Amino acid sequence: MGVMAYPLRYALADLALALSRAADDTAEVRATAARAAADMIGDGAGVQLLGDDGHYTPITYHHPDVERARSLGRALDLSGRLPDDEFSTAQAASRRPVVLAAEGREPLPQFGGAGVYAAVLCPIIVDNTFAGYLILNRNEVGSFYAAAEVELARDITGELCLALSSARVRERLKASEEKYRRVLETIPEGVLQLDAEGVATYANEPIGVVLGLPRAQLIGVPLRGFLDDQGQKELTRRLAECKAGRSTVGATRLIRADGSHRSVRVSMMPLHDEHGQYTGVVCMVTDTTDHIDARGLKRQLDHLRRLDSLGQLIGGISHDFNNLLTVVAGSADMIYTTTAEGSPQHQLAKDIMDAVGTGRSLTHQLLAFGRTEGNRPEIIPIPDLLTDVQSLFSRTLGEHIGLDLAFGPDVWPVRAERGPLEQALVNLAANARDAMLHGGMLRVAATNEVVQPGQLAEGAPTGKLVHMVITDTGVGMTDETRKRALEPFFTTRPTAAGLGLATTAGIVQGIGGFIELESEPRMGTTVHLYLPAAEERPGPAVDRQTTPALIGRVLIVEDQPEVAQLVQRLIEPAGYQISVATDALMAVTQVASGARPDLLITDVVMPAMTGPELAGALRTHQPDLPVLFMSGYTAASLGPQLNLDANSMLIEKPFTRSTLLSAIRSLCGPQPPRAD
Repeated sequence: MGVMAYPLRYALADLALALSRAADDTAEVRATAARAAADMIGDGAGVQLLGDDGHYTPITYHHPDVERARSLGRALDLSGRLPDDEFSTAQAASRRPVVLAAEGREPLPQFGGAGVYAAVLCPIIVDNTFAGYLILNRNEVGSFYAAAEVELARDITGELCLALSSARVRERLKASEEKYRRVLETIPEGVLQLDAEGVATYANEPIGVVLGLPRAQLIGVPLRGFLDDQGQKELTRRLAECKAGRSTVGATRLIRADGSHRSVRVSMMPLHDEHGQYTGVVCMVTDTTDHIDARGLKRQLDHLRRLDSLGQLIGGISHDFNNLLTVVAGSADMIYTTTAEGSPQHQLAKDIMDAVGTGRSLTHQLLAFGRTEGNRPEIIPIPDLLTDVQSLFSRTLGEHIGLDLAFGPDVWPVRAERGPLEQALVNLAANARDAMLHGGMLRVAATNEVVQPGQLAEGAPTGKLVHMVITDTGVGMTDETRKRALEPFFTTRPTAAGLGLATTAGIVQGIGGFIELESEPRMGTTVHLYLPAAEERPGPAVDRQTTPALIGRVLIVEDQPEVAQLVQRLIEPAGYQISVATDALMAVTQVASGARPDLLITDVVMPAMTGPELAGALRTHQPDLPVLFMSGYTAASLGPQLNLDANSMLIEKPFTRSTLLSAIRSLCGPQPPRAD
């Protein structure tokens, strides 16, 4: 026995080595152990293991005789069966092999008709749990297993248990790695593993999408290549914190392979090897660009809604203010015409009317600026435009910024909607003001220019253009900011909406124009507007009645009683018979009952029925009824709400007695003679 022990020790060592090499494959472990047991002890040997469901799996059996290996393997196979719980529990507790030997010439009954006369069943214990048997068998009458052979079988089983335990650990580790690999590949966040120098050693698919490169091309690439100077400094600081054992979380901007930027949130956690040495970091990268854009978009949309509400509020206040100015102007006009020239009352009335004229200009500007929807394009002389917006410029800029307007009387007119064009200029003034917090100068110049094809950028208009130049002495912009300045919602100020320049660009481009920016840091900004010039044509003459009919009966419809009374007082002395209705439905009822006015004077915007709707209703009874519309809104602000025909006119509030009577005469002819 001592002679055999030395080589057997080597054989067991070789078996342990072979099993460790096969540890990644449980099937190979079973086959190696069965083959070694058959070779080292003789005759046949097999390994029968329990599956995950608690049933025996197919046996792995080895015998020098291939034919006998097949038949014995089938005979000894317990696959599909459940183990004897009481027996397996006892074997797991004792860990001792079961030795069986036939008495006489009858084979062992436990193995059916396999002709087995001797057998050894060594329990396989993995993680303190019964996992199956190593089975050895002999098929010769009178055969048996010596104690040394049983001990050898037990040693082989011990090596098999270690190998199976290692194999199962590796399988679980492999399954766990596969599970987490799938998690890393399917989560929407990008995962990037960096070494101690910040070079990528692993990248999942989403981080490739964020950075704009296939994941395979990211391996070996430093993360610094996707960061600007500030981002690189931040990365160095975060790597140092991770090296000190602290995880970090923060936001940064990544530069993609195509040069675009993405806003991300990066979580970094240090990695260590089995010896506790720092090896790098794992980064979880969440793309927050859309979230930030959505949050900014919501803020900006809220700002737009407030602007829209403000525009409606401005329009409503201006309309109501014009109604008040109408009463003031009309009353002052009556005083002016009934007092002696040179008297204090006469002069005071004139001063009131002059002030009303100034207020009228201001409210018309506010109406044009606040109600841009539905405005009609018109021929706008540039000198008049710049003169009118000068007061808006001054209010926008404040007292600490100077204003210089330079234009000649011969600057060509443009065809545009006045309100939006004024808004575009005021937006530029507001941007200039924000760039000159400590004061400065804004210069606005307008000249005529004939532009040849190719002279400006691609897509710019050519021919006769009005070139407006708006220059400030503010902080200026970097080249990167200048390139993005016209983008909607782009801003460098946290509290701004980022819509001023974008809105201006949209308005200018909407009338066929072109906008261009020049700027350098600390050198100010110059905005060039190129607007197509319009041929100034007189408006189409309205085909009035060739022989105006003399009128005597006038129906006044106005929902503001004080305005209605004023209109009555202004025209009644001229000999007209006046009837007043402060409700449109009341006027319809009067005409339906037989009243036949020679002229309808009506407000445009009223609660129950608009002026045009009222005119249409009354003309069902009197098709040729002349209509004089009056409104606190300008014609451009009313837009499609008011369509004038050959038998109607609009007079804008506030008006005086002379302008009202002039409009009546223009529409209907002279007033009738007084009845004696």
